[in-house]
Amino acid sequence: MSWFEEKQSAWLYRRAAQAEHDQRISQLFTQLADAADQQAEIWNKDTSAVFSPGLRARVVARLLDVIPPRRLRPVLAAMKLRGLSSYDAHSPLHTAGHVMPTTLTDVGARHRGLGGGNLRAAVFGVNDGLVSNTCLIMGVAGASVGNQQVLTTGIAGLLAGALSMAAGEYVSMRSQREMYEYQIGLERDELAEYPQEEAEELALIYQARGMELSRAREFASEMMSDPQHALDVLSREELGLNPDDLGSPWGAAFFSFVAFALGAAIPLVPFVMHLAGTQSLTWACGVAGLSLFGVGMALSLFTGRDAWGSGLRMLLIGAGAGLSTYFIGHWLAAAMS
Repeated sequence: MSWFEEKQSAWLYRRAAQAEHDQRISQLFTQLADAADQQAEIWNKDTSAVFSPGLRARVVARLLDVIPPRRLRPVLAAMKLRGLSSYDAHSPLHTAGHVMPTTLTDVGARHRGLGGGNLRAAVFGVNDGLVSNTCLIMGVAGASVGNQQVLTTGIAGLLAGALSMAAGEYVSMRSQREMYEYQIGLERDELAEYPQEEAEELALIYQARGMELSRAREFASEMMSDPQHALDVLSREELGLNPDDLGSPWGAAFFSFVAFALGAAIPLVPFVMHLAGTQSLTWACGVAGLSLFGVGMALSLFTGRDAWGSGLRMLLIGAGAGLSTYFIGHWLAAAMS
């Protein structure tokens, strides 16, 4: 970490603290900001240096003005902010730091599940809609058909792709949720039939994390006094599931449909405007290219990669796919004529 990175982290921590309504978490962010400032002093070799946040940090700060930090965890994690696991603090054993893993499957667990099903569906939906419909339009245009036919094909591709994405996300999320609900149901049955054994299992988990066995048993016994709370704790500790966040099939389907449709509509705009001759295709390629670059830059907020490099990579991938389908369409039209 450099002086600039530490100062930027401190700056973002304070912006997150201002946006956070939970006083406990806001105080944590403030403390982390102070710690980052102290680290920056260690790196500081030029006392006259003036800090100014980077473009990505300023964008994230703007997002924090309208979106709660809890909803921006994937973005904040990509900016290397810590303490985000405090949003999942359902156990008194939880701390703001790194919980000691007790099994191989625990390794990296605090970084999983940050994105959420709706976010994943929206991001991939925009990408798929933009790339697939641009390729479809260029493939049909390569066959030298009129603009009206291209527009009709593009609209059909938008509807078919959006409905297919929505259906796929719904089935996938529904199946996943049913599997999780089944596992939680089994845990509920075991808790009702073997409460003492379940309490002992929980105590052993806490012991593996460093608590004295006698204290762990006492603590587990307290947890078991409320059956619903006990089921919640056991689901999190034994199954690694969050009963409050199993994913919404309808939410994933809706976000998939809307995101895909928005992405797929972009290259259709020039054809809807009825531009003459090849102008529609030229404008469609230009608009799609700019959009691909913008999507790539936006994705860098979640991946932590260089924004310009991410945008250029997305543009090159989309351009390669679009040109390939254009020439394939042109070749097929010539072969069948």
